[in-house]
Amino acid sequence: MLNAKKIEEIAKQVTDAIPPGLKTLASDFEDKTKTVLQRKLAQLDVVTREEFDVQTQVLIKTRAKLTELEARLTELEASKGSIE
Repeated sequence: MLNAKKIEEIAKQVTDAIPPGLKTLASDFEDKTKTVLQRKLAQLDVVTREEFDVQTQVLIKTRAKLTELEARLTELEASKGSIE
């Protein structure tokens, strides 16, 4: 099997063998692709991971509070029924 150092050496040799004009073309293509993707992603209606995580925590707290309120309502209804 090839070790990581040997793979790095082969990759460097392949990279060094690529003509400079082709490297520039690949770099330009990568930059333009990144720009287009960033522009298109900005147009989408998405939230950041941080915003998603914050909303997840809010939802967890809201569910806990709802469960608590449902239990309290059940208690109140039960005590009201025993009074009647």
